[in-house]
Amino acid sequence: MEKNYLELIRETAAFIREQVGECPDTGIILGTGLGDLVNKIEISKELDYHIIPNFPVSTVEGHSGKLIFGKLGGKYIMAMQGRFHYYEGYDMKQVTFPVRVMKELGVKTLFVSNAAGGMNKEFVVGDVMVITDHINLFPENPLRGKNYAELGPRFPAMTEPYSARLIKMADDFAAAEGIRLMHGVYVGTPGPTFETPAEYEYFRIIGGDAVGMSTVPEVIVAKHADMEVFGVSVITDLGGKDIKEVPTHEEVQKAAVKAQPVMTRIITELVGRV
Repeated sequence: MEKNYLELIRETAAFIREQVGECPDTGIILGTGLGDLVNKIEISKELDYHIIPNFPVSTVEGHSGKLIFGKLGGKYIMAMQGRFHYYEGYDMKQVTFPVRVMKELGVKTLFVSNAAGGMNKEFVVGDVMVITDHINLFPENPLRGKNYAELGPRFPAMTEPYSARLIKMADDFAAAEGIRLMHGVYVGTPGPTFETPAEYEYFRIIGGDAVGMSTVPEVIVAKHADMEVFGVSVITDLGGKDIKEVPTHEEVQKAAVKAQPVMTRIITELVGRV
């Protein structure tokens, strides 16, 4: 008989527990070009995605495909080096499956990062933006379909998708260290095309500051599972009617690498404080 979603989550979590032993209560998802945070982790165990039962395998350049366990900022954490995207052909249940597994393993706090295009006129390439809210423009919600009460309520509130407590911590640290830290609303789109100038303008008009092809589904599922979430975007390109530069995946990766030190410092600090 085919296993249901709940059984798949539990089977995967059981496998990881067998491999790792004690599991942390803090999880991190690293996006395009942002895998360098892993170099700051005192790694105790690595699991390639392809050996983890029921896990999808990332197909995108810049996404390594490893689940890493170790210490960051003196705290025991697990980190996804590489995530899964809707545009790769996965459905939303697959895209968010690792977040479900993290919750099953005991994760209470989730840090998410991504590379994003900026439409806020005050942004420059290389800025780090703390995500204060999001707009979901994906054609499918990850909670669509049967709801398992064990995973969360049928109609979860999204009043505070990103933790005000953790945002204040990040702001206090940035102010003390003289770090330029922007705030903004992240618009989640299915991709894989970069946005047209008119789309950038539309996203800005409806209240967006940056746009990308990930994060929103994972955060919806994390909130459904009652996790505390902190999100950060690295602004890797700018878009709008008055901007003529053509973004490429390679340029996005390069810009993300340049901005990594600031993002790494902020996440390391917050992980240690949490």
